[in-house]
Amino acid sequence: MIRIAAAGDLHASEATRERVERAFATVAAEADVILLAGDLTTTGEPEQAWVVADACRDLDVPVFAVLGNHDFHAGRSDELTAIVEEAGVHVLDRSCRTCEIGGLELGIVGAKGFIGGFPGSALPDFGEQLMRDVYAETTREAESIAKGLQAVVHCDLRIVLLHYAPIQATVEGEPEGIHLMLGSDRLATPIAEYGADLVLHGHAHAGSFEGCIGKIPVYNVAVHVTGRDFWIFDLEGARGRSEAHVDGPAG
Repeated sequence: MIRIAAAGDLHASEATRERVERAFATVAAEADVILLAGDLTTTGEPEQAWVVADACRDLDVPVFAVLGNHDFHAGRSDELTAIVEEAGVHVLDRSCRTCEIGGLELGIVGAKGFIGGFPGSALPDFGEQLMRDVYAETTREAESIAKGLQAVVHCDLRIVLLHYAPIQATVEGEPEGIHLMLGSDRLATPIAEYGADLVLHGHAHAGSFEGCIGKIPVYNVAVHVTGRDFWIFDLEGARGRSEAHVDGPAG
């Protein structure tokens, strides 16, 4: 059994330092691993990243994260990444990492994901080069998910950590006119093909908590959706057998 604490869209800043530090200290006592589904900061400024770094620096549990659109806003994502990584946070950018917890090997595949929409309103690979560049960016994200899942195929449990949504079900509640900007079902294709035990994302603040890719559970863990600083998942199993349980809010 692995206890996973997950949150997206912290939007940390100096104004929220006390709440962020308290939330991490509390959840570290309850979880085996912490996963952050992007938008660690409010506008991607380095001083905002220090808030997250300071909250994570002395934790005894591993922390893995992907960046979100807010983290890229200031054009200083490299600095932001360096700051939180110096504090021990493992930032996944089209990459994967493994760790052993309770005798189980956990594989985490991390990517930002990107936009493109869902059936009925999806961006095509056609037209102006700028539009085709957007399509190509989502393609690269999807390809990295496929590569990562193949790299961790030996793990007992596999999690895909994203910022953008891979399914429409977890953006329901947002205006339909912006669904195209909240994710892409093309991100779900490699997950369906190579398999995973759990998929986590954020970004859709007014979206829905739960969906699935086939039988693979997908959760929108944006704090605006969960209403909590972190949500706890119990993931149990061994190679070829796993089951995820939604345990509930942390704290």
